[in-house]
Amino acid sequence: MESLLIPFLILVAVAVAVALAARALSRRRRTVREPAKPPAESAELAREAAAKLSEDEHRRLYALIAQGQAMAAIKLYYEVSGQGLRASRDAVAALAAHPQPFRSPAQEPSEPEDDDEPPQRFPYRYRAIASKGDVTREVSSNMLNDEIYGRIRTLAKSGNIEAAATALTRHSDITMKQAREFIALLDD
Repeated sequence: MESLLIPFLILVAVAVAVALAARALSRRRRTVREPAKPPAESAELAREAAAKLSEDEHRRLYALIAQGQAMAAIKLYYEVSGQGLRASRDAVAALAAHPQPFRSPAQEPSEPEDDDEPPQRFPYRYRAIASKGDVTREVSSNMLNDEIYGRIRTLAKSGNIEAAATALTRHSDITMKQAREFIALLDD
């Protein structure tokens, strides 16, 4: 009986080692096969990120995003917010996906504009350009600015096409049909 005890213990030790190796290998395969989770790109994250920026930082960050300089935008956000690199990357992605107008810290979210008041005219002409494929549309108006255009884009991205087109016609001299064509190009 003693002569069988040592081979039996060796067999049990080998079986345990094989089971542990198989378990470790399956875990490694599982972690390789799982796709990486995309960063949180919610409108709420974009609002929180925009609230951490001064007016000048906000303007510079969106200029970098518009120029396609994502790394420089992440670096700028990283430096001004004091957050980590991953949080800065997620915040810049959220800001690019959900454009936010600048709001001073004391400024509360404004109520929807009263339709009885005419829109304010600015001393400059604002150019908004939208394109998809070979189609490009431009709206130029002195009743548009970054904040108003940001609200129009947000309405369009949230699926409220009619409200976005109405707001665009209200702040420019284009027809509703032209506004719908322009808004249709903003869905990217």
